[in-house]
Amino acid sequence: MKLLIFVTGRGTGGDAVTAYNISKVFEEKGIETKIVLDPSAPGYYFKKRNIEWIKSSIPAAGGHASSKKTLLKAAFKSLKAIFSGAKLIRKEKADGVLGVIGGGAVIGCLSAKLARVPSVGIVATPTDTKVSLKLNPTLLLPESSQFRNEHIISKYAVQKQYSPIKADVIEGNKNNILDKLPSQFDPQKKSVLFSSGSTLFDDMAKAVRRYAEENDDVNIFVIGAPLKEELEPIIDHPNIINLGYINYMKDLYDLIDLAVITDDGLTLHETIACEIPVVVVLGVKYGRYHGLSEVFEGAVLESNVDNISEKVNYALGNEDMKKATANYSKDIIRGSDDLANFVIQQIKK
Repeated sequence: MKLLIFVTGRGTGGDAVTAYNISKVFEEKGIETKIVLDPSAPGYYFKKRNIEWIKSSIPAAGGHASSKKTLLKAAFKSLKAIFSGAKLIRKEKADGVLGVIGGGAVIGCLSAKLARVPSVGIVATPTDTKVSLKLNPTLLLPESSQFRNEHIISKYAVQKQYSPIKADVIEGNKNNILDKLPSQFDPQKKSVLFSSGSTLFDDMAKAVRRYAEENDDVNIFVIGAPLKEELEPIIDHPNIINLGYINYMKDLYDLIDLAVITDDGLTLHETIACEIPVVVVLGVKYGRYHGLSEVFEGAVLESNVDNISEKVNYALGNEDMKKATANYSKDIIRGSDDLANFVIQQIKK
């Protein structure tokens, strides 16, 4: 079996990581996959791993932040992209297509329909969810508005799906990184991680600064490349251990007691898989809200920048939140296999 995985975005993180994790699961099952990216995508995430990809137009409509105007503009571009995608599918003699989030799901699934090969959509935004449910079998990620809907309407198979993570994320060892940490790290203190992904957004920078100013009895880590230079002075504080862009996340997960992150994505799944309680800072990424505290009830606490100290310190001392993460951990770790089995079943029909 050969699958093409259509991926939205620039291939630098986020959806690219999701696609990579999916491809590795299929690889372990002896199934060939090829990544498809938009020609404008630099694909750094795949390039660093010596993974080649195919180029085909995948217009973006803005995902969760899409408007009628951006959707209309994307629709015109999409017509051409769908025909190009279908041509690529035939050329590659693919047995099926997997469309990953946003434009990747929309273009991938529509192209597959035109090429007359089976497809599965992995969806998280309102637009990709709506399109996929009408076209083909669908995997609903927690960010999708339909994830908590008990009565989903579709003539195709639908499965609610935790985001696919690397299985070894729970195998980190903090001893591997202790010598990499600066002198202000105190192993006797609890440790909190602030992260909005590979990029550090404004409100996450403000949240870590506020917490650092109000607390000096906790190791405070922040990771990610600042979205803009103006954020550098904000995270320049004696109580903040700025690690920047790192490649030892699983070892850091083994060290920290709490993660302060955004209300979306793989990082939230990874931390809960590692049985780390989570505080989400709302509205960090363009005002998006996914309500994942309801999906992971008891393990995730919502916060704003203004009340960050209150929420973080409450979570640090809350044993019930720690226990709640354990309830979700096994299902998240098993999620990648569940995803692959669903796709294989649907493609073989």
